[in-house]
Amino acid sequence: MYFNAPGKENTKATLEAAYKRAQELGVNEIVLASSKGDTAYAALEICKGMKITAVTYHCGFTTPFVSVMKEEIKQDLESKGVRVISATHALSGVERSLMNKYNGGLCPVLIMADTLKLFGQGPKVAVEVSIMAADGGALTGADIIAVGGSGRGADSALVIKPAGQSHVFDMKIREIICKPREF
Repeated sequence: MYFNAPGKENTKATLEAAYKRAQELGVNEIVLASSKGDTAYAALEICKGMKITAVTYHCGFTTPFVSVMKEEIKQDLESKGVRVISATHALSGVERSLMNKYNGGLCPVLIMADTLKLFGQGPKVAVEVSIMAADGGALTGADIIAVGGSGRGADSALVIKPAGQSHVFDMKIREIICKPREF
């Protein structure tokens, strides 16, 4: 399924398509990007019976020592069964800091991220949060549905055989369920 444009207005349709495909494949784990909790709450409504992992920015992403997702939101989501992972971006992290400090240069992880962005921001984010969830110990290693977006909300969903950053090239992007056509 393709959306005409990226954006949070695609969140419900993305999650519905992701849930439908998960049911068809027998996949019971969904990993999604959710910076403030909105996408995670939407997944709770739509993805009934699935193990939901919400991945949010690392502490200090926008303001040093401050989490983007409010603690009360994180606690509420966790009380509803959502695993919340707060982690450094798997496809930039410290490498972005080195690039900024030393005025560019060759940065292999950022090249990987930019290559994935050829499919759009949402698919890149879906891959990234699956790595972060694997590194956070939230996944079993079975195929997952990974959901990402372009800014706020969700507009892309992939079927992925996940892997953590130490074995990233063992990851398999099995299917693209949906994504924006224009980005």
